Amino acid sequence: MSSALVLGIDPRTVPGMDGDALRAALDKELARFGEHGIAASMTLIALDESAESTVVGALTERAWDVVVIGGGIRKPEPLLTFFELVVNLVRRHAPGAAIAFNASGGESVDAAKRWL
Repeated sequence: MSSALVLGIDPRTVPGMDGDALRAALDKELARFGEHGIAASMTLIALDESAESTVVGALTERAWDVVVIGGGIRKPEPLLTFFELVVNLVRRHAPGAAIAFNASGGESVDAAKRWL
């Protein structure tokens, strides 16, 4: 069975965002992976001092076939440096994994399937 890790910003840590509603949508998308025969895990990252160790912990949990980096990490220009860090952590700690990008939380399965 193929495996996918989805990395995203924890919506409950973003001021002004309905974190619980967004988290429910992300959990729904995570469940869709199973419908496509893909073992998946999602790691949501708080933008604090724990971010790097959280990412490394998820990447080294197992050998991933693909790592999907969410739009919340990739899109906001103020997070460019963090996005670069995440890409380089994936390259370093999951060198056998393809890297995919989603446009929204509801497109993670499609992003992963492009590389599986």
